[in-house]
Amino acid sequence: MKNTLGSSVAVTIFGESHGECIGAVIDGLAPGIKIDEDFIAHQLTLRRPAGKTGTKRVEKDDFRIVSGVFGGKTTGTPLCIIIPNENVKSADYEAFSGLVRPGHADYAANCKYHGFEDYRGAGHFSGRLTAALVAAGAVAISALKEKGILIGTHIARCAGIDDANFTDYGKDIEKLNSMNFAVLDDKAANDMKAAIEKAAAEGDSVGGILETAITGLEPGIGEPWFDTVEGMLSRALFSIPAVKGVQFGGAFEKTDLKGSEYNDPFVIKDGKIQTVTNNNAGINGGITNGMPVIFGCAVKPTPSIFKEQKTVDINKMENSEIRIQGRHDPAIIHRARVVVDSVAALVICDMLAGRYGTDYLGE
Repeated sequence: MKNTLGSSVAVTIFGESHGECIGAVIDGLAPGIKIDEDFIAHQLTLRRPAGKTGTKRVEKDDFRIVSGVFGGKTTGTPLCIIIPNENVKSADYEAFSGLVRPGHADYAANCKYHGFEDYRGAGHFSGRLTAALVAAGAVAISALKEKGILIGTHIARCAGIDDANFTDYGKDIEKLNSMNFAVLDDKAANDMKAAIEKAAAEGDSVGGILETAITGLEPGIGEPWFDTVEGMLSRALFSIPAVKGVQFGGAFEKTDLKGSEYNDPFVIKDGKIQTVTNNNAGINGGITNGMPVIFGCAVKPTPSIFKEQKTVDINKMENSEIRIQGRHDPAIIHRARVVVDSVAALVICDMLAGRYGTDYLGE
């Protein structure tokens, strides 16, 4: 089950970057969930590179749903989505076969798979496989929206440039989910794009921080000790290539606060129990408290850069240098945000199905 996420609602991904196709199988979906193929296509466009801020490898992502859907709705049996790989240039990787790329999984994968791994375009470790997660996640996002649960992510920080904070969650999420470059402040967006393009011109790359909000979750979701909301989300988020840190509610920045400042006082407003602040990110004791769930993901700079770097040749067992060629992103943070939305949606679907039963999302 190494490539499977979830238990009540489980998604398995498969394929390699330069293989025939990639794909995902979702098992445990309730019957009767409406499948909007236009929405799946839209979500895939949010992940697709565009302009000077992305790689020149642009796939059409002409996905096919080959099982689990009949008459436009889920049947309750495994739903399989296949996405062909068409725009591949495997020859780009033959030139440095044996040279392990700094920051990539090349060496670790070689150790694990004894040299039998498909190294082209990072193979099974490639960010290309996140397209399958986005396609599967689109199904989950649609199902959650029918339950009044919304998910949205913005680029909170990129190349040292900060975006504005969430203010009106509903309006902000709606705005972000229609944007290819998901930033709330227009000036920040322009500055970030300029910084990414500058890094690209220098043969380098940049990273940043994504911040996600999930609204509409009822209080009481989460299973302590080891299936907490933080634990389940973090496990899934760390599977996304380049995510190197996860925090909830700006936890690291707020550790200098005193308890009297960090605690979220409870109040009753419009007949509902709420908290005045949300430093605990909508979670107490690993369980949702009804406030928006807020988390951040640290996304490292893209490891594929065009500068000369020191490395080793694992075939010759000698020191060497490498200057990576091919088509690579100077930043992936703006493409990764829809992957974060998708993974979060799959986790929430799994947790809701675990609490209320697998038919819950289809009712």
